[in-house]
Amino acid sequence: MTKPAPTLPLQRVAVGDCLDLMANWPEGSVDLIFADPPYNIGYKYDQYEDSQDDNAYIAWTEKWVRACARLLKPTGSFYLLIGDEYAAETRLMFKALERERKLVFRNWIIWHYTFGQNCKIKFNRSHAHLFYAVGPGAFGKINVQDPPFVFNRLDVAVPSARQTTYNDQRANPTGKLPDDTWYLRPQSAEGDYFRPGEDTWYHSRLCGTFKERQGWHPCQLPESLLERIIKLSSNPGQVVFDPFTGSGTTLAVAGRLGRQWVGTEMSEEYAAKAQERVLHAQETGTAKTTTYAQKGITRGQPKKKAEPRRSPKLSPVE
Repeated sequence: MTKPAPTLPLQRVAVGDCLDLMANWPEGSVDLIFADPPYNIGYKYDQYEDSQDDNAYIAWTEKWVRACARLLKPTGSFYLLIGDEYAAETRLMFKALERERKLVFRNWIIWHYTFGQNCKIKFNRSHAHLFYAVGPGAFGKINVQDPPFVFNRLDVAVPSARQTTYNDQRANPTGKLPDDTWYLRPQSAEGDYFRPGEDTWYHSRLCGTFKERQGWHPCQLPESLLERIIKLSSNPGQVVFDPFTGSGTTLAVAGRLGRQWVGTEMSEEYAAKAQERVLHAQETGTAKTTTYAQKGITRGQPKKKAEPRRSPKLSPVE
């Protein structure tokens, strides 16, 4: 009896270890991958303790990165968000995959924000690293007018200084591409991501009191971050995959923007709540929000939960 060909479980968050699940999915079947893995800094998730030996964490990271590269279409795009602790090692993994002609590295992006830690005797951390690569179809000379991967420039272009400051007639009327440092700050008005005269992106990380913050997951990215990535690197109807679904931000934005989506998640509870959030976004076209009461927060008396110490094995002084 012929074994049926593997297929992606589209429009679903599959429960289980991402390595086991990805191994059973067809090669070259995904258009866009966004991964925000555990950073190995001590978070306690529902079904995962984020604390491994350095060598074990690096070996595990290489396994799932390679598994993602196998799933990516030759014309696809792959984004990986990571903290300082293992950014250098992860970058070397991308370099190895490029030598093997499995990925083409495009940008090392810095997401800069001004909301977060309050350290006492060291500089506050205010950034994360976002690696951007595309599939092997990009090897060789790239035609700028017709690149071998999705790159919807006009969906993310911003006004250039030539337009806003110098009134230079040579300016491209469609604007310029954003820089590779993305500045998201909480002092700006919510929702005002692109301002005239600026080539930076204004929006903060999600504070526990923000309506967009779901409250049941310890880590959640702002939808604006994923909206830029998904608009730029995929088209409606294409498949977006997140191997660490968590609170469901990637998939919620994908659904809201008319993309097909699939995710993996170890926790049944997280998977069910994330799927509910994604379906809400897909059906209503809006982000799912939560009130103070739903999160158990009393105005003026927010819950205080310290972030885990980074590089716990070195016992740094904050």
